[in-house]
Amino acid sequence: MESQRPRLLEEADKQKKIVRVGLNAPSMLRKNQLGFLRFANYCRLARELRVSCMQRKKVQIHSWDPSSLASDRFNRILANTNTDQLFTVNQVEAGGSKYGIITMRGLTTPELRVYPHKSLYVPNRKVNSMCWASLNHLDSHLLLCFVGLADTPSCAVLLPASLFTGSYPGMRRPGMLCSFQIPDAWSCAWSLNIHAYHCFSTGLSQQVLLTNVVTGHQQSFGTSSDVLAQQFAIITPLLFNGCRSGEIFGIDLRCGNQGRGWKAICLSHDSAVTSLQILQEGQCLVASDMTGTIKLWDLRATKCVTQYEGHVNYSAYLPLHVNEEEGVVAAVGQDCYTRIWSLRHGHLLTTIPSPYPASEDDIPSVAFSSRLGGFRGAPGLLMAVREDLYCFSYG
Repeated sequence: MESQRPRLLEEADKQKKIVRVGLNAPSMLRKNQLGFLRFANYCRLARELRVSCMQRKKVQIHSWDPSSLASDRFNRILANTNTDQLFTVNQVEAGGSKYGIITMRGLTTPELRVYPHKSLYVPNRKVNSMCWASLNHLDSHLLLCFVGLADTPSCAVLLPASLFTGSYPGMRRPGMLCSFQIPDAWSCAWSLNIHAYHCFSTGLSQQVLLTNVVTGHQQSFGTSSDVLAQQFAIITPLLFNGCRSGEIFGIDLRCGNQGRGWKAICLSHDSAVTSLQILQEGQCLVASDMTGTIKLWDLRATKCVTQYEGHVNYSAYLPLHVNEEEGVVAAVGQDCYTRIWSLRHGHLLTTIPSPYPASEDDIPSVAFSSRLGGFRGAPGLLMAVREDLYCFSYG
């Protein structure tokens, strides 16, 4: 794959995309008009054509201090729901990390410019897991799970997004909203479910901890393995958890933690589950593991209905991205290739090489959205690797 990477990058720069034979817009439209192509198949092929023809463009990062960006490597990016803000984890020269927010509204313009906010959070501690949290309004806060040090215990911290953007009223800068001392967390998730209002969950070693940020009340659910991935369903009252053992199980939020009645659904992978994504209706779930297996599960029948082939993972903790509106699944492998599949049919739509040689330290971090930069944005993929940010948008 590394030997093919320069050729694929050259083809991308020349905007010569190789798609399946017969997959072109005029032919598809004509077949659909003549009735030779069913409408559902036409929509699927049109989406495949659009994704296959995504164009790579470098995003200009405009900062108050441009010289500081030269040495700041992206470790991870996390887009909010509207994809108009990007939470970033950047590596600093001293070996620690700093955290900030980039405004992405400039992605809706041809210049593709983004603007990092001046306010940074530099706790000199490692974050194991993080997610956006909706406490006051949608994505109003960030939930960060810090690893403990010799003299500082591990904790889960809820920070207002205004701490980074500077959009707080008055002159006083907001501080930490609240901090909860917990064991080292492998994963975390914020609840939008009415059965766990103002709550977040942390996946620990052989334990799931559910915390209410308003009352401070906590519930603990014992497990037989480390919980590496979590997500709350929105419609059904369930919290799904993926374990190092390969087990995926649901916790019924209506039940207490006494007895075993809270365990609702059980699925199984052959290796440690690293990422979970629940579809909006709550009837299907996409999960990936450390063998590179990605499966779409039917939760009602508790069986795998689609498997996505080609993902490369041997031992890494790699996220999974699902976009139902565009009908795609995206994941970055340990070979530093980003692959995008059809959500429903499992077809591999495109394979995107990294702009840099494959390395464990240079695995890209990506975000896929139907509206990059906000509600006026176009569908596409955002990729952060080393000090650079790239946008792959539909032509």
